[in-house]
Formats: sequence, C-alpha cells, structure tokens
Amino acid sequence: MTERTRRFAADRTLGKLARRLRMLGFDTLCECEVPRRRFEETIDAERIFLTRNRREFAKPVPYRKLFIGSDRPGDQVIEVLRALHIQPEEIHPFRRCLFCNVPIEAVERNQVLGLVPDYTWETRERFTRCPRCRRIYWRGSHTERALRELSVWIRRAAEERLPKPEDPSPGPGLASGDRKPGP
Repeated sequence: MTERTRRFAADRTLGKLARRLRMLGFDTLCECEVPRRRFEETIDAERIFLTRNRREFAKPVPYRKLFIGSDRPGDQVIEVLRALHIQPEEIHPFRRCLFCNVPIEAVERNQVLGLVPDYTWETRERFTRCPRCRRIYWRGSHTERALRELSVWIRRAAEERLPKPEDPSPGPGLASGDRKPGP
C-alpha cells in the first residue's frame, strides 16, 4: 500500500471521524453504513480498521488496526494523522462524497440549475456531484471553515507527532494484522 492510497474502515462509534476522513479525501468505510455482522467482510488487508472499542482492538484480525482514544472527532483526526505519519501532501480535501464515500465528479454549471439554491447558482462557477447519491457540492463559507479546521488538525498533528518507527512494527495504538485470513 502506498502512502497515497491509505484506506480506512471505522467502527460504528466513529461515524463522525469517518466523515472527516472522507472530507480529507480518504476512502473510508463506516460500520454504521453496512448491515450488521457484514462489516468485517468488507475490510480488506489494504484498509486500516479504526476503533474505540478495546474488545474489537484486541481481536486477532488479518488487517492493520488503530485504537482511537479520544471521543472528540477533531482530536480523533489528529490521532490518525499523527499515528500514521500522514503528511499534508497526502491530503486531498473535498474529493469524496461525505455520505457515500464515492469520488465526486465535476459537473457543468448548467447541469445544477434548479438543483441548488438560486443564490448559490448565481454566485458559484464550479460544482461537483456524487455519481451515486447525486448530492451536489460547491465551495462556500462552509468550505472555508472546514479548510481552517483542517489546517489546525495538520498543525497540531505535526507539533505532537509520535516518532516515526524505524521498522514496520506497529506503534502505540497501532497493530498489524495478526492472523491469516480464513478460507
């Protein structure tokens, strides 16, 4: 797995973290969006499982996992950035649907006429849309607030970064897959 293709799977207690990771551009599955007892089947070896549940973290699994200690979503993002040594150049904000986790696509302005508020259509030139749920996105004041929040997360993660391990062994709160996948 290259650093640019980090993929996550968040347990049901981390729905807000999952949405924020999507906002940062990371492919992030969320247990609350998958039928019960099927979530583990959706986690492949390329994903990092994020959990606040100590029992789930202790289970032997064939994929990497990261225990999230904080209960505040912004601090949870910082924990992920810090523990995995995610660099600013790996972050590509606003490229995934926050609800579907699908990459969003640019659409022509005239294609959203009547689908967004009139003022928005009149004052914005660029729009994107989720091909799955059809939600439409545009840059507005909410985007500016999110970008300010993102810069705070990156700064705090860099200031408080854990030392990068010299070997591929897991660091504090991070465990590698420790069982072979079943048949």
